[in-house]
This record gives sequence, C-alpha cells and structure tokens, in this order.
Amino acid sequence: MHKNLDLPPPPPLAELVVGRPVALFLDFDGTLVEIADTPGGIAVPADLDARLHRLRDRLDGRLAIVSGRSLADLGQFLEVRDLIIVGSHGAEMGEVAAPAPPISPAGRARIDDLARRWPGILVETKPHGIAVHYRQEPDAAPSVFVLMDELAESEGLAPRRGKMVVELGPRCTHKGTAVAALLATPGFEGATPWFIGDDVTDEDGFAAVLDGRGHGILVGPQRPTAADFRLDNPTEVHRWLNR
Repeated sequence: MHKNLDLPPPPPLAELVVGRPVALFLDFDGTLVEIADTPGGIAVPADLDARLHRLRDRLDGRLAIVSGRSLADLGQFLEVRDLIIVGSHGAEMGEVAAPAPPISPAGRARIDDLARRWPGILVETKPHGIAVHYRQEPDAAPSVFVLMDELAESEGLAPRRGKMVVELGPRCTHKGTAVAALLATPGFEGATPWFIGDDVTDEDGFAAVLDGRGHGILVGPQRPTAADFRLDNPTEVHRWLNR
C-alpha cells in the first residue's frame, strides 16, 4: 500500500478511453451514493440508472458495480437490467442467492446478545454473510471487533472491517476475486481496468486492477491505500464519470 501520499485526481475519463478499451468497476455505498446512518437510508439520485446505462454504452459494456450489498438489496435501488452487478463482496455474481444462515446458531446468539447490550447496533443478515453496523453506537466498536474476530476464527469466515461496520463472509471470495474473474471474460479481457471505491474492503479491488496493469481511485479522505488517485466524494465521482 501507499503510505502518506497526497494522491492526485485521476486524468479525465475522456482521455483514458481514447484509442484503448477501458473497464470500470464501481463500488456503490460511499462511491456512487453517500453513506447513510442505516443501509436503507441512502439517497439515490433519481437519474442514477440512466447515468450508469449511458456509461455502460460509452464503455462498450465494460462496466460493473461491485458492492458489499446483496444483489437483492441492490435491486431495490438500481435497475439491474443490462448491468453487470456483483454483490456480497464477490460472492454473488449475476444471480441472486437464496438466503442461508452464514453462521451457526450459537454464533448468531452471541451477536444477538451483543445487540441487546448495545441497542443502537444494527445486525444485517445477507445471503453470504452477516454484518454488524455500529454507526449509532460508536463506543461499541471494541466489543464488536473482539466478537467478530472470535467468530471469524471459530466459524471459518473472513472478518471485513468497513466504515462503522464489521462483516463476516466467505474467505474464498472478495471484491478482488470478482474483478479478476470479470477481467478474464471476453467482454473485459484486454481492457485497462479501473476500480473506484471508498472503503477498506475496496482494497482487494484496487489490488486486482493493479495486477491487471490498471489503477485504483480512492473516494474520500486520504488514507493508506493501494489506489493511485483520489476523488473527494460521490459528487466528484459522478463529475469525473461524465468528463
């Protein structure tokens, strides 16, 4: 990872696509929409679907949304028709997964007990994982970290820390594996890949595009990252995508 660098803004997208194929991989929360207090509280621009479909056509189809949300959840906010959307940190690619208990009943009982002790905690069950959001209980962070690390070890899962959230999910999939899989498909093969994301969980995506001789764009404040460029917020992301 880069350390303590003042990352520059990326070159205009119009310059990048001249004479060469470009593939774009976009995170959702914190990248295309602002993060909200709860997962369902986000404000989605009314024309976001139209923007994404225009961008897809501009890139000859080489566009994918790569999110930690489940595909079913994303479908409440996006018109997924004709878009490539990856959900659950890479565990869902193209098909909505049927819900299944991600951890044992004993493990879930420990999470429920934590939520009772910290009433502001939100527990979100996903098809391939379980997330504990503590944005409204920031003092609970140490307790959340300890419990989720212990459960990851005992349940054979990967702990993923994000912005005021810790999620447990499969060890074998993440955003980077999803990006690598798409880059090996005929539609994306040979294109220069760019990944845009804001959270620590997006570092796997940055690493994957770097392996493909591409670039990462960090959204938000400067922090240690594998990205090469930075944009301040989702508004700047949309402005860049339209350039």
